[in-house]
Amino acid sequence: MPEITRFYGIIIKLFFAGHPPAHFHAICGEYNAIFNLETLEFIEGEYEIWTNGQHCSQNLEP
Repeated sequence: MPEITRFYGIIIKLFFAGHPPAHFHAICGEYNAIFNLETLEFIEGEYEIWTNGQHCSQNLEP
C-alpha cells in the first residue's frame, strides 16, 4: 500500500486493488480509519481521537 502523504502525523495510504470499493487508510499510531476514495465516506476503523485536535506525534517526520 503506497504512502501518499503525511500531515499532522496522519499517514494516508492508498489502496485501489484487491477488493472494492477503492479506498484509502488514514493511520495515526495504532488507529486506522478506512474511507471510500470516491465519496470520502467513512467505511470502518477508528479516528475519533483526531477530531478533538490531538495529533499523532509518533508519526511526525523530524
